[in-house]
Amino acid sequence: MLGIAAGAIALILILIIGFKLHAFLTLVLVSLLTAFATGIPTGEIVNTLVMSFGSTLGSVALLIGLGAMLGKMVEHSGGARVLAEKLVSVFGEKRAPFALGLASLAMGFPIFFDAGLIVMLPIIFAVARRLGGKNVLLFGIPAATAFSVMHVFVPPHPGPVAATELYGANLGLVLLVGILIAFPLWYGTGYLWGKFVAARYILPVPALFGSIDDDQPTNPPKVSTVIWMLLLPLVLIFMNTGLDALGAAGVVDSEQTWVQVLTVIGSSPVALLISVLVAIVVLGHRRGEKGTALEKVIDSSLGPVCSVILITGAGGMFGGVLRASGIGEALSDSLAATGLPIIFAAYIIAVVLRVAQGSATVALVTTAGLMAPAVMDGGFSPLQIVAITLASAAGSVFASHVNDSGFWLVGRLMGMDVKTTLKTWTVQQSLESVGGFALTLLVFGIGSI
Repeated sequence: MLGIAAGAIALILILIIGFKLHAFLTLVLVSLLTAFATGIPTGEIVNTLVMSFGSTLGSVALLIGLGAMLGKMVEHSGGARVLAEKLVSVFGEKRAPFALGLASLAMGFPIFFDAGLIVMLPIIFAVARRLGGKNVLLFGIPAATAFSVMHVFVPPHPGPVAATELYGANLGLVLLVGILIAFPLWYGTGYLWGKFVAARYILPVPALFGSIDDDQPTNPPKVSTVIWMLLLPLVLIFMNTGLDALGAAGVVDSEQTWVQVLTVIGSSPVALLISVLVAIVVLGHRRGEKGTALEKVIDSSLGPVCSVILITGAGGMFGGVLRASGIGEALSDSLAATGLPIIFAAYIIAVVLRVAQGSATVALVTTAGLMAPAVMDGGFSPLQIVAITLASAAGSVFASHVNDSGFWLVGRLMGMDVKTTLKTWTVQQSLESVGGFALTLLVFGIGSI
């Protein structure tokens, strides 16, 4: 069984890297072949594939789609710009890299990595030019790291959402722990690392985006409005988690109607739906955008995430086949025999997959699908499962290099050649991975108390 699992992973890498087959098609094909190879009854194979795919997408697609809509509304309204400028004015010019990094962390909650960079870099470049324009890395690396940290560790981004679903972790806890580790991880591997490399590689700010006044709204929202929009889904989701904890402790009666209603409102899909609807009113209608124009803004947010949603569902399909075949139990027994803790195994597998094929989402989803049966059979506490989930996420970001689209995006946008990108961004991603794993080990230890 373990040999079949190893062969399936190797085949995934060969098809994606060697034959350049799309990750979605690769995962569906390998799931089918694995089902045959492991002896799942022929009459049950298709049902196993479809049910695993659908059960994963049931929650993941809603979270990713609604998260993309919220991010698009914040971006389109000019919220990113006003938040960044306000932080610079508060912290001062000398701390502008720190302030812009904080703005990127805030914007990184609803906006995906690629989109976040495109949104924020014109603002960052303009600020950098105003302050001398002599070193893009001092401003750019902290911002790029902020989006990376949020994208890897914090829902509603697709990787942590998919891993949370596959591992059966509590999404509210994953969100809370992810946010708690995001700032120290960004500060150490983004802000301080950005200052370090900026002193060694002096690169001018590229004239890539032109003026930030191009295509910017003339009536952007207030900073306080943007902050409240970012806090709204967090508050609603934490309300759900808090009521669950109070109910388990006997403080409130979980059977009461008001508790059940607030719990539903605080569930992640409903919380994001409410946030999107509020954003449409506050960031759209109140600013004078209505009808077809506003509908097109919302619609434009869905196209870029469709591929991610399908790959996530296919990863869940692969995990479902592994569970149905009994490979998960075999892996659990094997790990118990070697004495390698599951959290270490999850991290190492994610690192290998990341380095080999480049995509953090594919690495994380594949790792979660492979390790989920062992985690579910391990008798771990809810906080330990959260730690294993985030350890897998930490492994999925290790050593971004030439097979990762993010490597080229960061390098090209900041005007770096391949060698400089390897020395700056690849090392940063490795530091982020190792640092994130160290923090998840701490969380795992706390969960065992």
